[in-house]
Amino acid sequence: MNAHRYKSKLQAQQQRIHPKDLSWPFWAALPLYPYGKRQTLCREVIEDTIWTFEQLQGILYTIAPIRMTVIKLETGGLFVYAPVAPTAECVRMINELVAEHGDIKYIILPTSSGLEHKIFVGPFARCFPQAQVFVAPNQWSFPFNLPLSWLGFPQKRTQELPEDASLAPFANEFDYAVLDIDLGRGSFAEVAVLHKRSRTLLVTDSILSVPEEPPAIAQLDPYPLLFHARDNAGEAIEDNQANRRKGWQRISLFAIYFRPSAVEMINLGQAFRDALKAPDRSKKAYFGLFPFRWQENWQKSFNALRFNGRPFVAPILQTLIFPQAPTQVLNWADKIATWDFQQIISCHFDSPIQATGRQFRQAFAFLEKKPAISEDLPEEDLQFIKELEAGLMRWGIATPPKEF
Repeated sequence: MNAHRYKSKLQAQQQRIHPKDLSWPFWAALPLYPYGKRQTLCREVIEDTIWTFEQLQGILYTIAPIRMTVIKLETGGLFVYAPVAPTAECVRMINELVAEHGDIKYIILPTSSGLEHKIFVGPFARCFPQAQVFVAPNQWSFPFNLPLSWLGFPQKRTQELPEDASLAPFANEFDYAVLDIDLGRGSFAEVAVLHKRSRTLLVTDSILSVPEEPPAIAQLDPYPLLFHARDNAGEAIEDNQANRRKGWQRISLFAIYFRPSAVEMINLGQAFRDALKAPDRSKKAYFGLFPFRWQENWQKSFNALRFNGRPFVAPILQTLIFPQAPTQVLNWADKIATWDFQQIISCHFDSPIQATGRQFRQAFAFLEKKPAISEDLPEEDLQFIKELEAGLMRWGIATPPKEF
């Protein structure tokens, strides 16, 4: 979509918003920010063929996009990958596509463990009662392993994806490969889908790319960006593009590393004393609490994370999940690398990512190296996740990485 057309569409969306349109009444089932109020941004990736629907999701003000992809079928109708919250605003936008291109025919849940994706599928499917729902294998839930029907999935319309992709009813237009790792207490599954005609690869959590500028969905309400742009609690929140960019880059470090090396956590006593001097002690500003102190080299950490926008595997998967089945993961990546695609749409962070099969496969090279973590990411930034891994192994929750 060209810039003028996209800007006009965005402005039209903003003009039609009513507060009730943003309501997500089931937020307490997974209480992530922005809780019961979720705005949706629709973007046309390929004209009259592919659209993405983005919302925000995170913990407190550490936010990142969560993304659904909708693809027009050659035979008429729509294919939906990884639904987001079906707010009235979101459903209205989709119905505009339905009016032009036909009903939603297929809804794909491409993960077995990702509750931030699974939680939306049942309510979404009930908004479109003509759609068939296909799910990744070995579905499970925590703390209670409940059947999908208890999670709102329409029982008569929900089925597991066929192991043989050629048996799927949409096989003429799509191929897919399932990664299913047995973690003992459950599985990690991801279904990568290739839309052949547009040469587009859809993935869920396996591949990320971090943009330098804050995504458009995050700029609809820039307060979280501005909150994290500050260097201390006494600094006033000021809205400008430099602060939006600064806040986004720091949020990215938090979201990817959980506790990046460039940030120091202030003890609670000092944090409360600083809060008393904060210019804004409102509830929105967490009563002035800001227990972070960023080091001067934080920008260097972000640049290493971004690395010119190259696709990479998130550190939590590099450390805790994929080393549990390195051969299986590499076989999955090898298969996908043979597919003919030129862009990747991931469910999080930047999208689309301009990348080929070779670049996709390169992101998994860390599994062929020792130590297990990719050398592209600074060792000091990975320290917290490695400590987390060690703790989980001591508690018997995680197991040591398998040999390749």
